Amino acid sequence: MKTQIGLDFSLVAETHALVAGVDEVGRGPLCGAVVTAAVILDPNRPILGLNDSKKLTEARREKLFDEICEKALSWHIARAEVEEIDRLNILHATMLAMQRAVEGLHIVPKLAMIDGNRCPQLSMPAEAVVKGDSKVPAIAAASILAKVSRDREMTAFELIYPGYGIGGHKGYPTPVHLEALARLGPTPIHRRSFAPVRLAFEAHEGLATAVFV
Repeated sequence: MKTQIGLDFSLVAETHALVAGVDEVGRGPLCGAVVTAAVILDPNRPILGLNDSKKLTEARREKLFDEICEKALSWHIARAEVEEIDRLNILHATMLAMQRAVEGLHIVPKLAMIDGNRCPQLSMPAEAVVKGDSKVPAIAAASILAKVSRDREMTAFELIYPGYGIGGHKGYPTPVHLEALARLGPTPIHRRSFAPVRLAFEAHEGLATAVFV
């Protein structure tokens, strides 16, 4: 099947029946959930311009988000919360969120194609595809749903936790974020299992203890 004009997908998952593409966003940030998505595209309703979400502008991602939700045979967005990331570690939390995304599809896929080099435990066959969001249309679609969903959430957190610049850096460890974390201390959405957050928490906890001594 031909896919998007102008983009050379070396793997075309849709040659198989009912293939779900799966991707995640948010493994690297210091705060917020890791968000995943699973998408089964409709071969009769092609979507032009699918690509790795990081290679698209914000405006283009937003437009494609709506089109994917409208045209896909099935899609589901899932997550693993900060508490789960801290308890399980980021890798296992990501696998759990991917599993939730696939299980949330209202159509059971025959195959799941996972971006990266590792597959979550699923009830159907799964294949890991390194840089799959640039090779498999369904994975590209999943990357767009996951990124737009997480970016919207982080923008909302900017209003709840002002001063950290979360709406701009989306939780990644930029110099602005690290400086604010050291100055203000962690928020409830910060991942305490991540070293910069843990150090900031310990520093602010020690400061609070010193005040009351």
